[in-house]
Amino acid sequence: MTSVEQAAMALWKIDHPSQDIAPSMAIPATGNWADYIAKARAALESIREPSEEMLETVYRETRFDDGTALRVWQRMIDAALSERGSDESG
Repeated sequence: MTSVEQAAMALWKIDHPSQDIAPSMAIPATGNWADYIAKARAALESIREPSEEMLETVYRETRFDDGTALRVWQRMIDAALSERGSDESG
């Protein structure tokens, strides 16, 4: 499961708290899965620019300078957004 699919699943579970999904089931049968994928992508895109506190935390933990921390974070988000998974079929 890709990062986008994991986020979409978390959003789906908020809307369907009483429904369980079998671990082998990649896409829930209930709800419009494409909408959840779109919302998950929007959420990831919205955090592509980290807060100052996030950058400071990375700096403290890794000793990366702010520019390196920013590039690493953005590349991680970009990688999550470019993963290919079952979400491609909508």
